[in-house]
Amino acid sequence: MNIYVGNLPWSSSEEELRATFEAFGEVSSAKIIMDRETGRSRGFGFVEMPDDDSARSAIAAMNDKDMNGRSLRVNEARPRDDRPRGPRGRF
Repeated sequence: MNIYVGNLPWSSSEEELRATFEAFGEVSSAKIIMDRETGRSRGFGFVEMPDDDSARSAIAAMNDKDMNGRSLRVNEARPRDDRPRGPRGRF
């Protein structure tokens, strides 16, 4: 299952994100999305967990949990086609 993790602290690393979610089970990948122009974190990322039960447990436990002073937003990631398009997608 692919998990969206939003409102990440700017200082978070992919290793820290992976370690946080490994407490709930195996993590296939952990990726923080970076701004192309500045190279800095955009404040969200994705965690892939092969076991859906472990992923659901992680979502339930981590949503609204404080991480370095920020309240995380954690839920199942939607496929790219299902997401609403922002202004950039209309041009």
